[in-house]
Amino acid sequence: MDTTDIDTVIIGAGQAGLSTGYHLKRRDVPFVILDAAGRVGDNWRRQWDSLRLYSPAQFDGLPGLPFPAPRWTFPGKDAVGDYLETYARTFELPVRLETRVQALDADGDGYVVTTDRGRFTCRNVVVGTGTFGRSALVPEVAAALDPSILQLHSSEYRRPSQVNDGAVLVVGASHSGTDIAYELAQTHPVVLAGRDCGEIPPRLGSPAFRVAFPVLLFAWKHVLTRRSPMRATLKDELRHHGGPMLRVKRRDLVERGVERVTSRIEESRDGRPVVDGTPRDVSTVVWATGFRQDFDWIHLPVLDEDGWPREERGVVPDAPGLFFCGLAFQYSFSSMLMTGVGRDAAFVADRVEARSRRLENAVARRPAAA
Repeated sequence: MDTTDIDTVIIGAGQAGLSTGYHLKRRDVPFVILDAAGRVGDNWRRQWDSLRLYSPAQFDGLPGLPFPAPRWTFPGKDAVGDYLETYARTFELPVRLETRVQALDADGDGYVVTTDRGRFTCRNVVVGTGTFGRSALVPEVAAALDPSILQLHSSEYRRPSQVNDGAVLVVGASHSGTDIAYELAQTHPVVLAGRDCGEIPPRLGSPAFRVAFPVLLFAWKHVLTRRSPMRATLKDELRHHGGPMLRVKRRDLVERGVERVTSRIEESRDGRPVVDGTPRDVSTVVWATGFRQDFDWIHLPVLDEDGWPREERGVVPDAPGLFFCGLAFQYSFSSMLMTGVGRDAAFVADRVEARSRRLENAVARRPAAA
């Protein structure tokens, strides 16, 4: 197996990994970005067809490159994927595609990253797979449903023509679940189940939204941070529960005829999901139930019981040289957003550079062998 030695390995060529690469390049730290996809941005291109960002284009650029779309428009998922590809090309970031990381192990003062294309030995590793680089989370009741019922996780859903004829049950009422339910209700009877996560009242793009969004963004970046007295509650809410409805509002669901229930789907009867105590004849279930962290390939004792890494603003105290970027609430509410990841990436890049320089100086001070 081929082995490449380099100062820093970044895992993931999404917005977190690319932003970290941008900052490391400015600091002259040698690095490589590894990604399993065939193209930069493919994680976005694989989302459902109608997905658009919830933040306006002028707030969606990564460090050094504005997003190429008119102000107060909301870029679609393909536009985001193309932007990330352009970003990597513009700054000549060293991305190695079709390279799947299989394991991360300690190696003295550094690490070994094992991939299906060879090994990389390095001083530092930045895990930039972000908040959504995880395994789909589906309730246990899914296994008890009749095989004739089509089951899709929200990460597999693409368009209404994909689902069976007949009624659809969407489970999970965060912004993704409500968006999908609203879209499907154009062509199918839809039941939307899950707790009410609240909603942001202004209509996206409206005059009220244009006034409110900069205020919200300031709060997301500078008030709702790990310095906040509510930091423990905020972190738990963002990492383990869905966010509020953004594009679709409660009234939209009512007007489109979506049946709304707030109970959980935890039981089946005769192969049918039980909704509010009654088995429902549905042809399709869309599980908009989120993800679980999947860092089993990290062979280091740095994960909590919930699967999230023990880190401080992306720095892992228990494993010097290991960093994360793009996590939900890594520093603030905005950390998982396009508009917030750049600040976290700069912070991590500073710590990577400091460690690399420190190790270089330590080597330089060693006496020469006789």
